[in-house]
Order: sequence, then structure tokens, then C-alpha cells
Amino acid sequence: ILQEMERPFLLDGLGFSVQCSIGVAQYPADGLTLDELIRQADTAMYRVKERGRGHFSFYQPQMSAGLLSRMKLEHAMRQALEHGRMAVYFQPQVHIDSDRIVAAEALLRWTDPEFGVVSPGVFIPLAEETGLILPLGEWVLQAACKQLASWARQPRLAHLTLAVNVSPRQFRQAGFVAQVLAALANAGAQPHRLKLELTEGLLLDNVEDTIEKMEELKAHGVGFALDDFGTGYSSLAYLKRLPLDQLKIDQSFVRDVLTDANDAAIARTIVALGTSLGLQVIAEGVETE
Repeated sequence: ILQEMERPFLLDGLGFSVQCSIGVAQYPADGLTLDELIRQADTAMYRVKERGRGHFSFYQPQMSAGLLSRMKLEHAMRQALEHGRMAVYFQPQVHIDSDRIVAAEALLRWTDPEFGVVSPGVFIPLAEETGLILPLGEWVLQAACKQLASWARQPRLAHLTLAVNVSPRQFRQAGFVAQVLAALANAGAQPHRLKLELTEGLLLDNVEDTIEKMEELKAHGVGFALDDFGTGYSSLAYLKRLPLDQLKIDQSFVRDVLTDANDAAIARTIVALGTSLGLQVIAEGVETE
């Protein structure tokens, strides 16, 4: 069935192909009624999708437990967003020569009454999958702009810029540019103090649309950083086309930069590349003096 479903076909003269994910439930082991069997097969199918699609899976009882836990976490996340249980923390960014804090990055954190401290590595992918990343992302953007406006009224902090992570799904919204400009205007924040961080994965789809949105925001003063540089698959050719301000060396290269010759070489190469393109370079994950 998978082979037949994935066979390329023509539609209006254009070639297409589809991916198929199959969940299998067996009678009577997995259920005695039609509703039970369909529910278990559906659970197995979603497990296939989580693992990359294009495969099949037989239902196993532990799948239901995992699905139930995921549904509870999704419900808790909706409640957290609705009742203000999310918090934005600000991680400082330090200039290597002056030792001064010159910027910060907004980081979303969540502590839940039932689940405790939930790792962003857990709830961000779930938010992406369920679509909650859109209201979450907008809320973080608004909170960041309010913080920028607050800092602007304090002489010691007025020079800071603030970086905000933007998910691919959020960026690809038709009204994303208007959303950013509205958040800045409503908070009374200066656009040139806001920096949006994009991942390399975003560059793989619809590059022209990405560049158009970036240039439109850039015209208003908003800056851009390319996050986790070196871990994705973007072409170096994109770098000269994208209106970027900063490259961020992924922490996986920074963590052992003093002891691993390969990590040190990669870091030096990214610094040299960024410098030659007129970009700032920042290292993530610097934890020691």
C-alpha cells in the first residue's frame, strides 16, 4: 500500500507525489468494537508521523499512554498561555572586548503546577506541531517589545538590543511583518533595538518570500540573526542575499572549543566568514570565564 500510494503521478501536467503513514490495529487483540480499533489504528498512525512519516506501525498499548501524556501536556500549555503562566527570561549577551552587556535574548520558560519545569526542548516542538507556536510567538514578541520600551526609559539599559527567536511557522504567516510592526508600535519600542533570530531550516522553503519579509522589516530598522549557524543545511550562497546582521555559532561547537581542535577550527571559520561578510558573530553557550 505504501509503495502504491507514494508512486508519482501527474496532475494538470505537473508531477506530484504524496507520503503515506499507516497505523494498524488487530482484532481482537487491540479492540472488540469498530470504534476501539479505529482509535488504536489512529494512535499508531500518529506514532509513525512523529517518527518521520512514510512508514507503518502496529498499535502497542504503551502508545496510548504516550498519547495521553502528550494530550495532557498540550492542554496544560493552552491553559498556561491563557492564564499567564509562561514567563520570558532575558539572557545577557556580552561583548568580548569591553566585557559589557550589549544585548540580551528573550527566552520562553514554563513552570506548570502539575508538570513542574517543562523544558523548551519538550514544549516548543509540541507547540510547533499543534499550532500553539503562533499565539506563543506573538505573546513573546509583544513581551519583548514592552521590555525594550521599559529599558529605553532607563539610561543604564537604553543601549541594549533584544533578540527574539522566530519559528518557521510563525515567520511564514502572511501577516507576520504587520504583526512585528504592530508589537513595536503598541509598546512604543524602537525597531532598531529589536533583532529577530531565524534558523537555517527556514531558508530551505520559499527563499524569495523570506528575503522579501526580511527586507521589509529591515527597512523599518529591525535586525536579523541567523541562529544555530553550522548545524543546518543552508547554502552559503544565501548568506550574501539575506539582509542579516549577525551569525550565531551553535553551542555544540562552543562547548568544547578550548579542548577540541575540530570545534575550534569550525568556530574560527565561522568568525572569519562572518567578518568577511560584514556580520557580527556571537557564540552561544559560553558558560565559563
